[in-house]
Amino acid sequence: QVRLKESGGGLLQVGDSLRLSCDVSGITPAGMSWSRQAPGKEREWVGTIHWTSGGAWYADSMWGRVSISRNTANNTMSLRMDNLKPEDTAVYYCAAASSQNNYFSRRYEHWGQGTQVIVSS
Repeated sequence: QVRLKESGGGLLQVGDSLRLSCDVSGITPAGMSWSRQAPGKEREWVGTIHWTSGGAWYADSMWGRVSISRNTANNTMSLRMDNLKPEDTAVYYCAAASSQNNYFSRRYEHWGQGTQVIVSS
């Protein structure tokens, strides 16, 4: 059974740094992603990482403020977001693609339940 579990959310202040983790079990992913959904808005892609190479790509609006990494030994993906703003308030989700084809097609079959991040001014 594939399971993804996010952790590290909570209440943060403007200007803080956010660190989230996603523990993966039951699968060695081809790649993974972070996305987020703010209240009343559509889900927004944050970035993605290729599992084998570690190469990461980010949404244009996130470059310079976000870093995604993975630990293949522990099957964990991490997200760091700096200089938090109130508009970063959202539920953050991790997702995994089981194959290279799905990964490069941005088809993520497996999702975590999300972790809430609130940025207070």
